[in-house]
Amino acid sequence: MAVLDQDRPGAGSGAREASRAELPAWLRRIHPVVWLLALFLLFVPAFTNSFIQFQIFGWAFLLGMIALSLMFLAGYGGMVSLVQMTVACVAGYMTAIFGASAVESISLFWPWWVAVPVAIVIAVIFGTITGALAVRTTGIYTIMITLAIAAAFYYFGEQNYSILNGHQGFNSVHAPVLFGVDLHDATPFYYLSLSLATLSYFAVLYVSRSPFGLALQGIRDNPRRMAAIGFNVTAHRIAAYAFAAFIAAVAGILLTWQNGQISPFTAGIGPVIDILVIAVIGGIGHPIGAFIGAIVYVVLRTFAIDILHNIGLDPSRFNMLVGLGFLAIVFFSPDGILGLWSRWRSSRSGAGLARVTGGGRGRDVE
Repeated sequence: MAVLDQDRPGAGSGAREASRAELPAWLRRIHPVVWLLALFLLFVPAFTNSFIQFQIFGWAFLLGMIALSLMFLAGYGGMVSLVQMTVACVAGYMTAIFGASAVESISLFWPWWVAVPVAIVIAVIFGTITGALAVRTTGIYTIMITLAIAAAFYYFGEQNYSILNGHQGFNSVHAPVLFGVDLHDATPFYYLSLSLATLSYFAVLYVSRSPFGLALQGIRDNPRRMAAIGFNVTAHRIAAYAFAAFIAAVAGILLTWQNGQISPFTAGIGPVIDILVIAVIGGIGHPIGAFIGAIVYVVLRTFAIDILHNIGLDPSRFNMLVGLGFLAIVFFSPDGILGLWSRWRSSRSGAGLARVTGGGRGRDVE
């Protein structure tokens, strides 16, 4: 009977469904396309050059991590924070100050394995304090207070020379050499950024389905009801900011290593808004949307100058092309690229169901 069951049509798919059901709930929610994409990304260095690995994919992974921290707050917590790039830059600044840089009068030249954890802790504290201020507001006021904090940090970095070295910032902030491998080389940096981006993605998926994540989503939907049944709404929101700050801080350190420098312009109003654009383009309803938006943004940002030059427009207006792409995506799908994908799948499913229903009616008539 076991042999017959295996030979019966659908038995194999039933076994696959049973094995899939044994996986954790947060792991079952990952679409098979994501697994195929992960397999593709593992072999990218085999058929791409160092520019694609380092400047396209590496940069996209890091921006995607920062956008992922914003997506976690906005998608699961209902809190749109514009301070995530600032948190990343705080971590980058602390890495340059406690570690090594060309500014010998300020940098302390601690070993990287000491400077990096200290930088992350300080950035998380900064993000947590920001969250403690922001969670007492809602809606547009949350956006405005986080934007004000980001702007204040930018101008502070511009004017402070004793700690942040003013508008020049820090340069020659190199990635370390680990076990004889220079992490600033294209392929090692690609795999480092890919690994940490993957860990961040799975961490957000796991937390979103944990008791804390479910409570946070309940607070997003109805904070009064959650408070009435005993949940500390303020504490959950502040904890969400701390978790998001950790992801942004790790990305900020990698971004500093990639660029080899950190300055106030990295935390300017433009980059702060860009993170929001990336999250919205990809789709703020799912963690993978942050990385989809980052890829689209990086490709447009990298090649927009050449595109504008080829069509006879001023290359300095490359932000216009990025903005037009953003407007087009948002106009056709408020849920971003993921929304377009979901709509396309729904239309395909609806068309398939209509065909099946129509065919059934035809057979009944016959």
